[in-house]
Amino acid sequence: MYVKQAEAVDKKDEGYVFTSYGKVKYLRDVLIALDSIRRYDTERPAAIYCSKEHREELEKLGFDKWFTHIGGLPEENRSIVGFKHFVHLFMPFKRNMYLDSDMLFCRNPDPLWYALRPYPYTITGIESADVFFGASKSVGIVADLFFRRRQRTLRKFGLTHLFRVQTGIMYAADEPTTRRVGELAYDYLGRMDETHFVSRTKEKNRKLESCEWSLGMAMSKLKMHVFPWFSGYESPQLDYISYLTDHDEQFTKLICKYYCNPFIYSLRGIRNPRIHRFVLALFSPFPRSKDHMWVTPYIIHFGWNHEKHHFEKYASARWEKLKHEKGQVRKPSTA
Repeated sequence: MYVKQAEAVDKKDEGYVFTSYGKVKYLRDVLIALDSIRRYDTERPAAIYCSKEHREELEKLGFDKWFTHIGGLPEENRSIVGFKHFVHLFMPFKRNMYLDSDMLFCRNPDPLWYALRPYPYTITGIESADVFFGASKSVGIVADLFFRRRQRTLRKFGLTHLFRVQTGIMYAADEPTTRRVGELAYDYLGRMDETHFVSRTKEKNRKLESCEWSLGMAMSKLKMHVFPWFSGYESPQLDYISYLTDHDEQFTKLICKYYCNPFIYSLRGIRNPRIHRFVLALFSPFPRSKDHMWVTPYIIHFGWNHEKHHFEKYASARWEKLKHEKGQVRKPSTA
């Protein structure tokens, strides 16, 4: 891979890219996410690739004015894999930031864009995926550990490590590089039966296949850079965990409790706060176990199913206000 030198750029060459299909609710979520962006960034444009039905809804409500580019999304690209493995087909700007819709911006994203500019393609992630990444989330993980299935997958595909990517934020500025990653990831997905990975559709409440383990493999194979998912005060996105997050009703003031020890911070997946406190207490005698900072990430991501009702509550209330305004606000600056 190559890394370009940072250069002076026009913000109009950088833009946010969303997709929308299926339930109209998902289109609402895109608009809620974009509305949060406009609190801090009124210069960079936004694009959406959507179904015909969603485009008609945008136009009917007057929100089509929020986007400088509205493109059709073919049926074969209306899935997680169908889009995120093929983002090279959807690059309306010179530099594109692809975002999930269950996100809210919490601060001015200028520094984040500056940090991304040198890269032709990247995804937020960490350097080494844990054993659960793309694998069984149940007792089946015991067999994976016993038979060293993760190690066997890496060895079979000539990998020395496996990135853990979080595709809530993807960035693409070079079409050939973006295509190369996507095509290799799609090839890996087709060879799932040669790996220890399992279909995400087997998980409860999951209907769509995951793109992440295959993209993680592709980026590892191509020696790409993953943009640090967890980066202290400069974290691009953090998960919304109710007992680790303080915020006002409008999410304009938000801070997250960020544990500096990666293992301790990984315990945020424990759903019950009392159990979380109990487990933390078990590790309290060890150095670094209590080290933490209060961080305002660029984006708060409502990725955990049991936390999505917090986003839903805010989105429902904000949506009523936006409809009342008839889509005539939050447009990018033309200056």
